[in-house]
Amino acid sequence: MKKNHSTRSAFTLIELLVVISVLGVLVAVMLPNLLGVRARARDSAKKNDLRQLKTAIRMYYNDFQFYPADDDDGNIVACGANGNLNCPNNDESFAIGDKIYMKEMISSDQFDYVQLSGGEDFLLSTVMENSSDTDISDSAARCNVASPVSAAYYICAD
Repeated sequence: MKKNHSTRSAFTLIELLVVISVLGVLVAVMLPNLLGVRARARDSAKKNDLRQLKTAIRMYYNDFQFYPADDDDGNIVACGANGNLNCPNNDESFAIGDKIYMKEMISSDQFDYVQLSGGEDFLLSTVMENSSDTDISDSAARCNVASPVSAAYYICAD
């Protein structure tokens, strides 16, 4: 007598193709979201840096009753040990003499600074990677920016 074994020990070709196509669809849906996470994280870090810089600039205002000058290149004039240097990179502090407003200055290529109204206001800006961030339009409206730059996030004295 012969015994008929009808047990299967492997996947069929169709089953493998279905699994591969399902995995392909999942990767196609997830990959853009995962790539955008890093850009959003960098944008979040830029916003946080600008908020810290805003706090430092406000402390400067409390001491001198005006905001620091700009050098028409988007840099703050009032950094370094003698208080009359621009803030070009993070190896200098935002300080006047022994008053340190920000120990490690963020890189000046990360932001633009403009002193407004003769020292009574200022505008900080940075360009975001994620141009669909809702904070972009909100920041331009909050700071009354008449012609906002595309994808630019603004912080002002409020």
